Amino acid sequence: MKGFKTFCGLVAPIDRANIDTDAIIPKQFLKSIKRTGFGPNLFDEWRYLDHGEPEQPCDDRPKNTSFVLNQEQFSNAEILLTKDNFGCGSSREHAVWALVDYGFRAVIAPSFADIFYNNCFKNGLLPIILPPEKINELFAAIARQPGYSLTISLQNQSVATPSDEHYLFQVDEGQKERLLNGLDDIDLTMQHEQKIADYESAARLTRPWLFEDVR
Repeated sequence: MKGFKTFCGLVAPIDRANIDTDAIIPKQFLKSIKRTGFGPNLFDEWRYLDHGEPEQPCDDRPKNTSFVLNQEQFSNAEILLTKDNFGCGSSREHAVWALVDYGFRAVIAPSFADIFYNNCFKNGLLPIILPPEKINELFAAIARQPGYSLTISLQNQSVATPSDEHYLFQVDEGQKERLLNGLDDIDLTMQHEQKIADYESAARLTRPWLFEDVR
């Protein structure tokens, strides 16, 4: 998993609350359990005018030109700015996979659904909670200034604007460390590889029947 320390990126605004995981990645794309390949179908029902299906090429599909990610000025955005309760609905981890595969490194909102929020840290996406008034200030700034970018420091837990304003955010220390170091659940488990090996060696002596070939 790619670590997150300091990052500067273009911001795309979606001024909508309660964006659920089915909007982020519709249910028909959940057949795959790979973490990659979901980016072209991120916000599929909003980005395209037709109904998308897995394995369907997206290059020639009719696009909704009014949707923010189809607008040229936001096409390379890596930070998403949105409203309350982002990532609500079902607990599908695919929603985070789609955002990461598209190219997003961070999502800024006043609040997130709990499961989605925790899934972000497991997949290298930084969810940032800011007060509603700060979120509104950022929406207004994006409307005034094309190409609006933010600089995010996870180490300092700050979001810096082009005018050098700094918004501080809170993050659990354990989640912060895993994202700083790019550690997913498997990486965290493998930090205890020797202890696991020692446990299995002892178990082979005390409970050998667990390791017998029953075929």
